[in-house]
Amino acid sequence: MLDATQEKLCDENTSDFSDLSALFINCTLKYPGEASHTDTLIDMSAEIMRKNGLNVDRIRATEHDIAWGVYPDMTEHGAEKDDWPAIWPRVKAADIVVLSTPIWLGEKSSVCQQIIEKFYAHSGDQNDKGQYVFYGKVGGCLVTGNEDGIKHVGMGVLYSMQHVGFTIPPQADAGWIGEAGPGPSYGDEKDDGSRVGFDNDFTRRNTTFMTWNLMHFARMLKNAGGIPAHGNSRELWNDGYRFDAPNPEYR
Repeated sequence: MLDATQEKLCDENTSDFSDLSALFINCTLKYPGEASHTDTLIDMSAEIMRKNGLNVDRIRATEHDIAWGVYPDMTEHGAEKDDWPAIWPRVKAADIVVLSTPIWLGEKSSVCQQIIEKFYAHSGDQNDKGQYVFYGKVGGCLVTGNEDGIKHVGMGVLYSMQHVGFTIPPQADAGWIGEAGPGPSYGDEKDDGSRVGFDNDFTRRNTTFMTWNLMHFARMLKNAGGIPAHGNSRELWNDGYRFDAPNPEYR
C-alpha cells in the first residue's frame, strides 16, 4: 500500500504521535459487505498513521442505522431508531476526524451530508473551556469517484467541518478520480494484476501531505492544550456579558 517514499518518511519520523487517535468515517453508498473504493483510499492514510503510532478507528456509516436530522438523538424527535448516540463517543474521543466520500453528481454523497448534519447536531455542546466541542480537533477529507470534483467536494466538506469547530490544516484534502464517465474506480484490479490509481503520483502525494499535516496539527494542538479560550468561549455571551443583555452597560 505504501511506496518507498512513504515508508521512508515513516521510518525517519522523530515526532511522537502515540497519544493521538484518528477516526475515518467512510461515507460510501455501498452497503455492508460490498467493496468500497473509498475504503481503499482510506487504507493508505490510515496505514501512515498506524506506522507512526496513532490509534486508528474506522466507521462505515452505512453499517449503522443513523437517523437523519440535526439533533444528537433523533429518537427523541420522532425516529424509531438512531445509532448516532452510540457512534458519538468515538467521534468525541478522536483528535483527528477524516470524512471520506465518493462523488455523485458532482457532490459529496448523501451519507456524507448526513454525517455533517450529525456534527452540527452537537453545535450546542461545549468542551471544558466553554468552547464548541470540536475545538481542538483536526479535520480532513478524502474523495473518490469517476468524475471531476475533488476540490469542489473538499471545499464543501472542509468548510462544514471548520464551521462547527474543527481545525483544518493546509492541504487537508486528497482524492482520486478516473476518466469522466463509466470506468474502473480506485483500487480495481487491472488485467496485469496492478491496481487502478495506485500509480497516480498526485493522489499518493496529496494523501501523504494530508495525513502528515493532520498529524502535525493534532500534535501541536494537543501540546498547546487545545485552542486558547480567550475570545471564543460561549460564556462571554451569558447574561451580563452579551451586548444585547438587559444591563445597559453592555449595550
